[in-house]
Amino acid sequence: MKKDGVNKPATTKGSGLSRRQFAQNTALTGAAFAAASFLGGQAPAIAQARKLHYLQWSSFIGDADPEISRQAEEFTKATGVDVTVEFINQNDMAARITAAIESGSGADVIQMNANQPHLYASGLADHSDLFGEMGGGDFYDWASGAVTVDGVPRSIPLFNIGNAVVYRKDIFEELGLSVPNTWEEYLTVGQALKNANLPVGQTLGHTFGDAPTFAYPLMWSYGGQEVDESGNVVINSPETLAALEFAARFWEAACDPGGLAWDDGSNNRAFLGQTIGATLNGASIYFVARRDEDKYPGFADNLDHFLNPEGPNGRYHFVGPRSLSIMEYSEQKEAAAELIRHFAADENFDAFMNVNKGYVQGSLPKWEGHSIWESDPALTIYKDNPKYGRTSGFAGPWNRASGEAQEKYIIVDMFARAVQGEAPEEAAAWAEQELKNVYDA
Repeated sequence: MKKDGVNKPATTKGSGLSRRQFAQNTALTGAAFAAASFLGGQAPAIAQARKLHYLQWSSFIGDADPEISRQAEEFTKATGVDVTVEFINQNDMAARITAAIESGSGADVIQMNANQPHLYASGLADHSDLFGEMGGGDFYDWASGAVTVDGVPRSIPLFNIGNAVVYRKDIFEELGLSVPNTWEEYLTVGQALKNANLPVGQTLGHTFGDAPTFAYPLMWSYGGQEVDESGNVVINSPETLAALEFAARFWEAACDPGGLAWDDGSNNRAFLGQTIGATLNGASIYFVARRDEDKYPGFADNLDHFLNPEGPNGRYHFVGPRSLSIMEYSEQKEAAAELIRHFAADENFDAFMNVNKGYVQGSLPKWEGHSIWESDPALTIYKDNPKYGRTSGFAGPWNRASGEAQEKYIIVDMFARAVQGEAPEEAAAWAEQELKNVYDA
């Protein structure tokens, strides 16, 4: 929350239970849990559980998916459990999860994005024991909040994908521009970039990553909120109107107008094609430029990143927590729990962090000290994303409604309407009704 004009970093209080409370409430933890059933009280069925199906998104980082496949193969060698790993486009995940739950069949473990555990809670197993064992009250509160539904963890937080603005250092130097700290400063910078035919690239389309990670933090930084702490819809406020008014000015003066139709890969292609000069993104653009030096000679050396600018209410980042859920219909829950332990084990998550090279951050504060953050100065800024992290529905409680509002792109569409010329008052009134249809249903 705001303190002296600066957003106070996120806490690590989790779902309200301390690690000691989790230990008191959890009969099976640590080594004892490993010797018992996922559901408690029975010997593990690993020897009988010969097959598992794991479904997750296909990462933008080329080495990330092969690393997951490698870890799954190691798990098979160690346990004899055959693991099928399936990678699909993130924008297709919601449909697959819905189909699996409705049919009662599909992958045993599915990677969830953001608040999806709230949307699909009825089809997800109770992960209370596993959650307490693997982090409990030590998770960032946005991580535990995203997976805890009515007091019951329905998923296990694993990592976050944070965004920052990647920019052309050489162009900034050529134009005499400084890294902006506030949104108004970014507007000035963006206007200079657009005048140089290298505008800011930003999507406001129906795509899971770059659109909400722009719209939500901009709204929050001006003090706008979907709902208040009690869950009442408060979107139609002077603070939201101020954010929409700024967005319209920013879009006109600084942005590529084609961004309204972009997906999460469009700005990557535009930046690498040198048609935009700055864009909010994960670290994937930098990685491609660094990896493909022959195709982009010297380009990576001219790239750097900065955090979202501050608004009157501080600085915010929309975190994209990823968690692993065991499906309620799965007949292999014990083996599925062992697979999640395997992916989350320090040595495996350390390797996962290394191949992602800063694209992901851990769901536990201990990963802020990972050596990857000191390996490349261009990436260090990403480690601060979790400190400023919030998820959809802030400042209200994590719940199904906030996840549904995100899936329906209500906040994104509100900003899209404003930048296309709709009056802020009309855009906010439209969003108010849409949100009430969700929250009051």
